[in-house]
Amino acid sequence: MSELAVSPYFMSRLRRNHALEHATLNLLSRRKRYPFLAGYSDQRGFWIVGDVDSDDLRQAVDDALAALGRGERALAISPNCGTNFAAAGILAGFTAWLATLSGGGFRRKLERLPLVITLATLAMIVARPLGPLLQARLTTLAEPGSLRVTGVNIFRGGKWKVHRITTSPD
Repeated sequence: MSELAVSPYFMSRLRRNHALEHATLNLLSRRKRYPFLAGYSDQRGFWIVGDVDSDDLRQAVDDALAALGRGERALAISPNCGTNFAAAGILAGFTAWLATLSGGGFRRKLERLPLVITLATLAMIVARPLGPLLQARLTTLAEPGSLRVTGVNIFRGGKWKVHRITTSPD
C-alpha cells in the first residue's frame, strides 16, 4: 500500500467526502422519494448510483456542504451505511463462531443452534448503536473545512445512472 493511502491527509479527505456523501443522500431523501440511491466515497469525491435528477443532486450536494459547514453533524450519519452492516455482520459472525467452539459432531452443533441464534441476535442489538458511533468517530468527518465541490458529472451504464461528485480540499 502506498504512503498516501495511509496518511492522515488521505483519511481526512476520505472521511470528509464520506460525510458529504451521507449528508447529500440524507437531504435528497428528505426532499423527494427516490426508490434506490447508493453512494461510495473515495479520496477524490464520491459516487451516487440511482435514478436521481442531476439538478436535484447538485443542489443537495451544495446544501449538504453548507449544512455540514454550519455544524449539522447528524447529516453525516446514515442508517444505510456499510459501516452499520459491517459492524452487525462482524459482531453476529463472531458470536456465532464463539458458540460453536466447543466442538462435537453435527448433532451437538445442532443442539447449540438456539445459543447461536440468541448470541447473533444480541450482537445485532449491540451493533445498532455501534454502527452510527463508528461512523461518527471513524468513517466520516462532519467538518468539511476547506472542502469544495469541483464537479458533478453523470455517466450512464445501461439501466444505471451514476453521478461522480469530485471535491478539492482548497
